[in-house]
Amino acid sequence: MNDDIKFILDSTDEGMSNAVKHLEKAFVNIRAGKASPAMLGSVMVDYYGSQTPLAQVANVSTPDGRTITVQPWEKAMMQPIEKAIMIANLGFNPMNNGDMIIISVPPLTEERRRELAKQAKAEAEDTKVGIRNTRKDANNDIKKTEDVSEDEQKGAEAEVQILTDKYVKKTEELLAVKEKEIMTV
Repeated sequence: MNDDIKFILDSTDEGMSNAVKHLEKAFVNIRAGKASPAMLGSVMVDYYGSQTPLAQVANVSTPDGRTITVQPWEKAMMQPIEKAIMIANLGFNPMNNGDMIIISVPPLTEERRRELAKQAKAEAEDTKVGIRNTRKDANNDIKKTEDVSEDEQKGAEAEVQILTDKYVKKTEELLAVKEKEIMTV
């Protein structure tokens, strides 16, 4: 196989793989009813004048499926952390018991579950569009490759289609798992 074609196929595989990895990260941020430290991943705390991720100033854990606890490494950070959680507008009501901040994660309503499932579907669709765009770019690059027989071009395009099918299938599998997770009460 021509080195240029091999390079195009490798970069196509990598591009499609990255699209799926991005989807997996997006799915982590779509909450599915049970508490997870990732729910507070976007919270930035004012740590002595600079905005710092919550995970760098406190230990965030989930003792059970409905509770998130935030244990600051410095007692002085209790108020700023509590304030940051409120400002993040995640729909949580933090309670400060003097030692740690406790957040009760409310159960999701049926309507909210449907919204989250719709959001997950939209993320998956964006991923599929990204995969298809990568396929289109790869096929264009293959057509532009010089010193390659028509048979080699057709073979390379078939390889690109196999990669496309593989990553679209992976995307659909991830979506099915996420939807099941969201809709399970």
